[in-house]
Amino acid sequence: MNTNICILYTDDEPINLYVFERIFSRKFKVVVANSGLEGLEMIKNNPEITLIITDMQMPHLDGIQFIRKAKEIKPNMPCYILTGYEITPEISDAIKEGLIVEYFKKPLEEDLLERAVHKLNK
Repeated sequence: MNTNICILYTDDEPINLYVFERIFSRKFKVVVANSGLEGLEMIKNNPEITLIITDMQMPHLDGIQFIRKAKEIKPNMPCYILTGYEITPEISDAIKEGLIVEYFKKPLEEDLLERAVHKLNK
């Protein structure tokens, strides 16, 4: 397990949190949050978080709104969107402006995340 990397995964679906944690905690330190608001608290209280992956469709704060607020706390935090849909103009704009590194489509393939993480750590 790579203990230098701590991923915050935010999703409002408990099963998605469970599956993500189950798969990726074998390779990385993983913390999960069930909403954007909980995710923001985790970022404030957990300095070891090194990157964020968030679902796009969540109540109260969608993925982009959550990332904008997260970047107010940690401006250089690499962020990714995970969505069950194709890329939207909103996600495309967030990539172009550097708000997110890229987006992943559900279900997230383990090797895609690993490659993205290793790119960040070069």
